[in-house]
Amino acid sequence: MDAIITTLYAGRPDPIGTRGKFSAINKSSVSPPWRIARTGLAQDEQADARNHGGVEKALHHYPFDHYSTWATELPGCANRFREAPAFGENISTRGITEVDVCVGDILQVGQVTLQVSQGRQPCWKLNEVFGTKDFARRVQSSGRTGWYYRVLETGRIRQGDVLRFIHRPQPDWPLSRLNELLFHRTDCYDELEFLSTVAELADGWRRLAARRVANRRVEDWSARLDGRMQDE
Repeated sequence: MDAIITTLYAGRPDPIGTRGKFSAINKSSVSPPWRIARTGLAQDEQADARNHGGVEKALHHYPFDHYSTWATELPGCANRFREAPAFGENISTRGITEVDVCVGDILQVGQVTLQVSQGRQPCWKLNEVFGTKDFARRVQSSGRTGWYYRVLETGRIRQGDVLRFIHRPQPDWPLSRLNELLFHRTDCYDELEFLSTVAELADGWRRLAARRVANRRVEDWSARLDGRMQDE
């Protein structure tokens, strides 16, 4: 499952869509070598520091493998799926998807050590970018979400460095299972209770699992997915 890094992507906040809200989702390739800090790629910025970025979402990885499927499902947006980074990813690869990656996986690339911290929770800004009112819901339902890394060791990545898996502490928790549990099998409380104790999982997702077990109800996703009551 190793992958060669040919480029990384970064962006700055700009207004998007008809609502004119700011986002740094529109990223572009940046020149190597790339300096990776605890909070991610040095050139990358976020418009909403409360919900994006930070040490648990330092780098976003989205599989290019999904692009052709999206183009087939949404032919009106096919031009958007010709090349990365349509999803605002920092890292794009082939041959690695949510089925292959587990919570807590540790990977090495160049001088940098990364750890898979959580999947992506898609938000309404994807609807704006793609001009499709339910696109965020489609991403969540499909499980084609991508994932985030925390940075365990900072340093530089150079063009041609290999992204290589070196340790898997949670082999029973591929991101495909995690997505299925959080977004489809939402009342599997025994699994959720265990998930809330997985140290490698981002703290926010462990707390989400614990709340769902305690409250015996699924959180309301409408603000995140549809933009209702959003002031971002």
